[in-house]
Amino acid sequence: MSAPTILREFSNIGFSSPGRSFPGFQTAADARPIALSPRDAVRIDMEPGDLVSLHNLTGDSSVWLAGFNTFGQDTLSAIGLTANATLDRTLVDIDAFLGWIAGKGGDPDKDIPICIVQGIREPLVLKATEALTCWAICPMPSHHLVTGRGLNSVSLVHQPMSRNTPLLPIPLGEVRDEFTIARGTGQAYEVRKGDIIQIVDIEGQQCSDFMALRMDGLDKGQEWMIDSTATRSMVRRAYPGPGLLDKFFDREMRPMLNVLQDTCGQHDTFGLACTARGYEERGFPGHINCSDNMTNALDPFGVARRAAWPAINFFWSTWIDPHSHHIQTEESRSRPGDYVAMRAMDDLVCVSTACPDDLDPINGWNPTDIHVRIYRPDAPIRRAVAYREKEDAPMTISQESAFHDRLAPLTEHFAPARDLWTPVSFPSHGTLGEYWACREAVTVQDMSGLRKFDVIGPDAERLLQQAMTRNIAKLAVWRGTYSLLCDDSGTVIDDGTLFRMGSELFRWCCGSEESGRVFEALATEMGLQVRIHAMRGALPNLAIQGPKSRDLLRKIAFTQPHVPSLDQLKWFGATVARLDDREGAPFMLSRSGYTGELGYEIFCAKADATRIWDAIIDAGAEFGVTPMGSAALEVIRIEAGLAAANAEFAPGVDAFEAGLGFAVDLTKTDFTGKAALDRNTRDPRRVLKGLLINCDDVPAHGAPVFAGERQVGQVTSATRSPSLERAIAIVRLAIEHAEDGTELEIGQLDGRMKRLTGTVTGIPFIDPQRKRARA
Repeated sequence: MSAPTILREFSNIGFSSPGRSFPGFQTAADARPIALSPRDAVRIDMEPGDLVSLHNLTGDSSVWLAGFNTFGQDTLSAIGLTANATLDRTLVDIDAFLGWIAGKGGDPDKDIPICIVQGIREPLVLKATEALTCWAICPMPSHHLVTGRGLNSVSLVHQPMSRNTPLLPIPLGEVRDEFTIARGTGQAYEVRKGDIIQIVDIEGQQCSDFMALRMDGLDKGQEWMIDSTATRSMVRRAYPGPGLLDKFFDREMRPMLNVLQDTCGQHDTFGLACTARGYEERGFPGHINCSDNMTNALDPFGVARRAAWPAINFFWSTWIDPHSHHIQTEESRSRPGDYVAMRAMDDLVCVSTACPDDLDPINGWNPTDIHVRIYRPDAPIRRAVAYREKEDAPMTISQESAFHDRLAPLTEHFAPARDLWTPVSFPSHGTLGEYWACREAVTVQDMSGLRKFDVIGPDAERLLQQAMTRNIAKLAVWRGTYSLLCDDSGTVIDDGTLFRMGSELFRWCCGSEESGRVFEALATEMGLQVRIHAMRGALPNLAIQGPKSRDLLRKIAFTQPHVPSLDQLKWFGATVARLDDREGAPFMLSRSGYTGELGYEIFCAKADATRIWDAIIDAGAEFGVTPMGSAALEVIRIEAGLAAANAEFAPGVDAFEAGLGFAVDLTKTDFTGKAALDRNTRDPRRVLKGLLINCDDVPAHGAPVFAGERQVGQVTSATRSPSLERAIAIVRLAIEHAEDGTELEIGQLDGRMKRLTGTVTGIPFIDPQRKRARA
């Protein structure tokens, strides 16, 4: 049977709870699976009575455990273990682990005692007899990681003991002050410039209204507070989300607060706090409300009374109905321990509430408490946003990729790509400079946000043959193929590149964790002997793209005689190489990419990432190697006619309508979605085409495409093409209007008041025969 897909959860960012039977308290339902990627070290904070269970420890599978008390001293005995070895640092990426030890006052250079656990057929259950921090480590030589051989499939589950204590996240740094705001109340508090405010939803699904006023203004009798219009105009977003540009401003456009972390991701920005009048008009006079609570809390600071307070409505789930344009609301999406952390950019008086609304779903019909922590300015809190692999999955916060130390000096413009920060552009070249470097020379891009799954075992081919739209039986060792995963209706679930690394070993590089869940479900349903290893952050990767990419790699890629050499790699070929010589850092090298140009991708261990980056930059200097961000890649992939999730393929769009029919082999005996796709090919209704627009205006995603007054399609992606010197769009059209040369119009300004004319054409827009990539 296949190994289960395990979901990571970091212990310092809140907990997941599947229900609210016992809000705010740990229950038996709080068991949390813990992801343990190859070469990874994961922290588990345990209290007396907590359990940790280890599974799949048969054969060569092993896990290393280390335990420390609050002073950073060894305490493996607290979980009934005795050290039987010391940590071998060559087999694990442990920067976070060593940093934690140093932060506790320990010496990270000393030998670290560990207990090696392996070869146990039954699950091993460990119980904590005292509070400790346990580190679980999955050892792996870096060359095994790259080749996919010898991977562990150990899984862990942390079961906290039921206890009557609030689910508060572990402090992010040194706390200057903290307090709990009881349900149905509000509290004002002062913060100094640089202080960090953390507003915590203790039990989940509880809204908290927030407002801040400048202290120097109150001293002068002026109420300079957060202003919704100024903030929306300055950040150019209707609904702020954490990131490098997200701040809250006063009406003089002076920044007041900078959002650092958000683990919920769903808030209203500037709705009113609930008011007495709102309850009165619903038949509930005298109902406590946030506006009055805010007024009363701010009264000692001389703030004028208001019947209704504007507020940042943290954890309030709202959205705009796209048809009626009305504001809609539902139960909050926040979970126990979710929080927002903001840095004060001046001395402020703040007020927070624990909303008393028990008449609407916004507090899950059960108002609860809010907790506030105030950290000192030097608290090491980095920018991060929440990421969940699935709606009901445990949450992680965005991490820095293994290449971040080399990227950070080059740009401050990062955006989240799944659970990693990725560069958008580099100011020294700009998006246009990066674009031309990829077209004319060579670029290097951090693509570590890709998901990688190793599929291993005697039934690996059988599983992939059922899951994939390509004929995997024809895939030779050291070859790859672009393929799709579809559901029963033929809708594309995920796309990616599948590489065959051995007769029973495959590596799937894709865009979504949904692939792993599909593999697991199919393996269980079919009763297959196969293991699915979610590599997560264990295999960072770079894209080396452009006509000079092969010249660059010739200078650094060493291959052994038993694997393909660089010059032997055909399009979608793969090999295992080393940096410079046979003793160099190992990496998987594939001739693939997302640009339509000649290009390669490198997959390596975290520990070797910066070494490989430096080698690429040094070797590429003579060829003009240029770092490239996601903005330039988006232009290039549209010119190349390459599909993207939630654009060309989306729910309700089958593989052929997404323009991906070339990746579907209907001659195969069977695969998931084959019957639906076979039926749809006989009577297609929509096709994917290109549109050459007769101007430089770039239409929005989803803009309607018209033939006269009738809508006949919509835009899936659009950009301005530097090579074609005009705007272009990928469009999904009714087949009756999809002939090349057909004149159509894209509707702007509600689809009616402005039209962009264009001519239907095939895609790719540039190099339709893919000669550059095959060169």
